[in-house]
Amino acid sequence: MSTAHSTRILGIDPGLTRCGVGVVDLTAGRKVALVEVDVFRSAPEAALDERIGSIGNRIDALIARLKPDVIALERVFADVNVRSVMGTAQISGVVLLLANRHGIPIAMHTPTEVKAAVTGSGKANKEQVGKMVAKILGLAEAPKPADAADSLAIAICHGWKGAGAAVSQESALTPAQRAWHAAATAAARKREG
Repeated sequence: MSTAHSTRILGIDPGLTRCGVGVVDLTAGRKVALVEVDVFRSAPEAALDERIGSIGNRIDALIARLKPDVIALERVFADVNVRSVMGTAQISGVVLLLANRHGIPIAMHTPTEVKAAVTGSGKANKEQVGKMVAKILGLAEAPKPADAADSLAIAICHGWKGAGAAVSQESALTPAQRAWHAAATAAARKREG
């Protein structure tokens, strides 16, 4: 739950076998602090409704307990692995339903957008993202597995995206934020254009 000076963001890296969930508090100066991180798993041999229900119930309980102000969700993207995309889409649907049920705004971010926000490069690999998440949050090492670090990267991306819009002097931004801001500005101009 946010205080007068912070915003609580729940980042979700959706997946049916492994769903990363990371919660951060965004405070003044675009500082982020780790609240909680986890990976909710479901057994591939279980029935589909049990798997979706299990992960959905755990996300619902997390929302009720930590009361995020916003949910940041990685946008589903096309992949050659149809089973993986289907699981991601199914869990994304559950998250959208839960956000609506709890009256929490939701924002969706592409993997490229998330990578650019935390590393400065939309082509960063999972190891680079994990290292930057650890650095940003002051952790000794990146949370494991990668789904955990990815969920935190999604939350950080959302926090910095909103904060970056309010920054008038580009010099006040970190290199990763400057790269993200430049990419977001270019994308906005392209859409307008």
